[in-house]
Amino acid sequence: MSERIDLLVRGGTVITPAGAVRADIAAAAGRIVRIAAGIGDEASEVIDASGLHVIAGIIDSHVHFNEPGRTEWEGIETGSGALAAGGGTAFFDMPLNSLPPVTDLASLQLKRAAAERASRTDFGLWGGLVPGNAHQLEPMRDGGAVGFKAFMCNSGVDEFPSADARTLRAGMTRAAALGMIVAVHAEDEALARVRAAEQRSKGSDVRTWLRSRPVELELLAIRTATDIAGETGCALHIVHVSSPEGVAAALEARRRGVDVSIETCPHYLLLGEEDVVRLGAPAKCFPPLRSESQRLGLWRELESGSVDTVGSDHSPAPPAMKRSEDFFAIWGGVSGCQHCFELLITEALARRPAEVALAHLSALLSGNVARRFRIDKSKGRLAEGLDADLTILDLRGERRVSNEELLYRHRQGPYDGRTSRARVVRTVVRGRTAFAQGRVAPGPACGHFIRPS
Repeated sequence: MSERIDLLVRGGTVITPAGAVRADIAAAAGRIVRIAAGIGDEASEVIDASGLHVIAGIIDSHVHFNEPGRTEWEGIETGSGALAAGGGTAFFDMPLNSLPPVTDLASLQLKRAAAERASRTDFGLWGGLVPGNAHQLEPMRDGGAVGFKAFMCNSGVDEFPSADARTLRAGMTRAAALGMIVAVHAEDEALARVRAAEQRSKGSDVRTWLRSRPVELELLAIRTATDIAGETGCALHIVHVSSPEGVAAALEARRRGVDVSIETCPHYLLLGEEDVVRLGAPAKCFPPLRSESQRLGLWRELESGSVDTVGSDHSPAPPAMKRSEDFFAIWGGVSGCQHCFELLITEALARRPAEVALAHLSALLSGNVARRFRIDKSKGRLAEGLDADLTILDLRGERRVSNEELLYRHRQGPYDGRTSRARVVRTVVRGRTAFAQGRVAPGPACGHFIRPS
């Protein structure tokens, strides 16, 4: 190689689509230009990765950074910095909790401008599918939205109403014509109201709340969404599937020819309903954490290849919203994007050899995400010609993670004190270090807007 390179990562175990190799990675102008052993060219920056593992940068396709409008909940600067500390090189922000919510082109542009000012990583944006906005889907597509998100139950915020079957059918029909994907939060609203009323009459503690959100809510919504996707020919993405039964319902639709992909989240793989009882508010989320047998069943589905992607569903809120004597009234959302991927890798390492585990997780966290959301011409793999997005891991030794090290706006989360075998030592976004040595890299925001090809 004759050209001068900007970055040279030497001597790591590199997890590529073809397998694990001991190699150097050379990058120029933000892209990988060579992966090979013993690259001898001079470089502006050299990183010694001896003894470390390098995977494709994590793409978190499910976060709530809540800007503009609710930056007191999180914000793009703090959220993206925490994500970089957790190995993330890009995120897709959900449309509902910002003000205004992203339900038209103007609100999409507002959020894009906010992210361009503040993001430490690259980013994409979800548009919203709500009653009455099917005519807004095409402008949002043209503005670069990665897809359209709908809630099949109460979203928790009045500005983003839930989508009934009629709304979903109209939205999916339009999205299919536009060549776009629709994502759904799959819990059935009518049944949720019935179950909540039944349990509310018995109390307001954590176990009563858990009984108010049984898996049948998820299964009914998945069947409704997949039926409509099949009718309309729309590509469907089911976010945060919480149970093996939910995975099975989606797979049954896939066997019928429905174009459906399945996401789960680290908290459904790392935590269970007894953790909600133990931890309280930091572990409350929708759908809720499930039984231990369901958690282990979800792992089996993931390891068998039935799950397509894993996203953090980082959903923060101010501490005051996470406190109440009435557990039903507490904001539901897990703050997780900084620690969850390290802990997920740790759990996977206990189940499989390191290189097998990393190859599979790299697909779930990056490669499959890039392919499903049509950004695989630039991201998702460690390969020549793609963006130099790298997550560099140290798998030697153990450490205890602490909420004190969190970079979120509010240092709260469910993983305090857990032991991790994986540590993110450096996160590189398009050839530039975004996180290293325990801190976000100084300097201005450098995130680029990602749009589907």
